[in-house]
Amino acid sequence: MNTKNTVLLTGCSSGFGKAGTAHFLARGWNVIATMRSPKPGLLEDSDRLLVASLDVTDSGSISDAISKGMERFGKIDVVVNNAGIGMFGAHEVVADDVIRQVFETNTFGVMAVCRAIAPHMRERGSGTIINVTSSAGIAPMPLVAVYTASKYAVEGFSESLAYELGMFGVRVKIVEPGLAPSTSFAANSGGRCDNMIPAAYADYAGRYLKSMQEYPAAYTTAEDVAEAIYAAATDGRDQLRYPAGADSVMLAELRQSLPEQEFMTRIRTMFGGAPAK
Repeated sequence: MNTKNTVLLTGCSSGFGKAGTAHFLARGWNVIATMRSPKPGLLEDSDRLLVASLDVTDSGSISDAISKGMERFGKIDVVVNNAGIGMFGAHEVVADDVIRQVFETNTFGVMAVCRAIAPHMRERGSGTIINVTSSAGIAPMPLVAVYTASKYAVEGFSESLAYELGMFGVRVKIVEPGLAPSTSFAANSGGRCDNMIPAAYADYAGRYLKSMQEYPAAYTTAEDVAEAIYAAATDGRDQLRYPAGADSVMLAELRQSLPEQEFMTRIRTMFGGAPAK
């Protein structure tokens, strides 16, 4: 009989998901590491690791990955919804199909995985679902309105689901990573960032990008996020949100400590903008 805890993570080909896989394996867990297109040698070999194909926009793919994980390890104790795509640009030029692509993965994909795993956890009377959002869910930034909206939706969804599934002993948590250049946000945008800064926005975008080089806190690393995910999975606390990374923690503290007008003025200044008139 398998007595080890088992975690299923989405989006494990790179970044947070890959770091999370290594983090859980190093602590003796069984890991179901999923991604759209698994490649040999991408993750370390282990008899406690199952690599499976999972596309969060395909319900059949989700069900198949969960079934394979259950067959291999007998149970799934924790699910980490990490898969996501980026979007950077002025909202007025973002096409409808691009908005839908972002929401299909970042929002509807999370909902689909939660819906698929909920019956298994509810019937067992235990389990934890961890949804990875963004520090944009704490402090929305300019030029990522669509991305922010997709993550904000998951924040509200997760809090509601926490009450809904909590009645059955299932916990729902949110991990909010800060800015993580090492995870290649732009590269993960699949071209959705191309030609998204009209001339009218060029001066502001330049100031904004320069401000990011002078950010007042250390950027988030993939290991910061892996540690926050592991804490959410294991600490047993009735805590919903886990900021991950020094910059995310800084934003959470600012949001909690400042009145809204002062907070928004601080954010405008931080990102190179002038106060609204």
